Amino acid sequence: MKALTALLAVSAVAATTPALAQDVNLTGRWQCMQNCVTMEPGRFAFITQNGRELNLVNEVGMASRAWVDYPGRIWVDRPQVGAVYAPDGMTIQFDNGTIWQRALEVVPAPAPLAPPPRRR
Repeated sequence: MKALTALLAVSAVAATTPALAQDVNLTGRWQCMQNCVTMEPGRFAFITQNGRELNLVNEVGMASRAWVDYPGRIWVDRPQVGAVYAPDGMTIQFDNGTIWQRALEVVPAPAPLAPPPRRR
């Protein structure tokens, strides 16, 4: 009976682990919206994510390493600041009040087709 209980407990943990390990990909272009390093909100920052490791380049071009502490929370090494990110991966709010919002890529509209040549 104890073996069955232990087996059930282990399988319950194994079944929930993938859901808990599931995380958001933060790779992309971000826009500083509030409390930016520069006085001009709206400048771009960039994040490259590889697993739990992150490389950040802020809106003035300063690079820093970061990592996911746990789902929903990152730590940025150089400025020694933490941040929380939204479950949908669209917003990051740093502990110092800075807010980054994901800058969506705008796909240009396709060029209009040329009219067919005129026949004479």
